[in-house]
Amino acid sequence: MAILERHDKEAVAHLRLNAPERLNALSDEMLAALQETLERIGEDKTVRAVVLSGAGKAFCAGHDLKQMTAGRQNEDGGKAYFKDLFDRCARMMMTVQAIPQPVIAQVHGIATAAGCQLVATCDLAIAAEETRFGVNGVNIGLFCSTPMVALTRNIPRKQAFEMLTTGQFIDAPRAAELGLINRAVPADTLADETSALAQTLTQKLGVAVKIGKRAFYEQLQMPLDQAYAHTGNVMVENMLHRDTEEGIAAFIEKRPPDWNQ
Repeated sequence: MAILERHDKEAVAHLRLNAPERLNALSDEMLAALQETLERIGEDKTVRAVVLSGAGKAFCAGHDLKQMTAGRQNEDGGKAYFKDLFDRCARMMMTVQAIPQPVIAQVHGIATAAGCQLVATCDLAIAAEETRFGVNGVNIGLFCSTPMVALTRNIPRKQAFEMLTTGQFIDAPRAAELGLINRAVPADTLADETSALAQTLTQKLGVAVKIGKRAFYEQLQMPLDQAYAHTGNVMVENMLHRDTEEGIAAFIEKRPPDWNQ
């Protein structure tokens, strides 16, 4: 049984974290599987969108605490292992945003600590209304510093700090209000709602989405003037693409575009 399942349907790669007995924890094996699969998808021009979900009763409960505890048995008390673990996790999270395809988190049950980080990292997220989100490491004496990076890039700072310091959970409707997810939906419509969003994305010009996703994250890190200068250059790049020219002509002529990609 694969720890990460993949099936592709209509230009959408569906990935499912498949370690339900461990609440789909981001174990060494899970991180490796995600890293390899995401990199492969990033090179696959037949895939236009990715849906990431979890098997069993939870989306993802964060890092595998049993593996982390075992790492303490090393001569250095686990220092090298912990550094490597958090580096590998950060690399995987950054890969989610680096691949050209939009990645949608389909969330249910709980998304805690690094699992909440994964939701915050995905480009889009839809959750079942009963889902709970938390960066609750502080409850066991481990402040969620790496999840904080993604969380604070999604929701207002004071709400983020409250979640990080109290360890309290929020529900999906509140997560939607804060901007952690796009929307909360009834559990029985979660898969259909997520698939519908993914299908909408697959209908867009792939090269435009690729260019746009890259620019989206690049400009977020820039001062306003640099962001405008950079995105202006990106618009020029996009405008000069053959399929963009065709898309504009088709709109003017009131006909479907004949896109190559």
